[in-house]
Amino acid sequence: MRNVLHMADSGSRALSYLLGALSLALAAGVFATSMAPAAIAQWTLEVFGVSFVALFSSLVFVSLFSWVRMGQFRDRKDFWLEVGLHGANGVSTLALTYTLLGISLGIGTLAHQELTPETVQPIIRDLTKHFSLAFLTTVVGLPSAALLRALLSISHQSRLEEEKIQ
Repeated sequence: MRNVLHMADSGSRALSYLLGALSLALAAGVFATSMAPAAIAQWTLEVFGVSFVALFSSLVFVSLFSWVRMGQFRDRKDFWLEVGLHGANGVSTLALTYTLLGISLGIGTLAHQELTPETVQPIIRDLTKHFSLAFLTTVVGLPSAALLRALLSISHQSRLEEEKIQ
């Protein structure tokens, strides 16, 4: 029962960090674009898609959960560091996978349609939609993965240094 309570506590903390980061990102988006939060959320789902957002959020949660667990259990910090780093690496892999998917879908758009003066605009619209997915997943995913890896590695090293002092 005690382990379940510790897991729930860690999950709650990790979720709080994830939602806090999401709130800060949304506030920055509102400030930068002057769009309403609902419009930003709708745009995010349209550009990235539900699958990317769900997988990205899950992997970030895994990394944050591991970071919280690293701080709670000194004797298993190496294990939780590895779990968190795998989650962060999963974020970068997901970003690059969706980049390739977006490029492939864009090229597929060109391959299946005849290019005439009447069809140029719709084809370019579809092409830019897919390329937008491709490049935005990289722009969001790779820096996020780097931040998560830095958070985990620096926190782990800090805890190791604290142990040496004690």
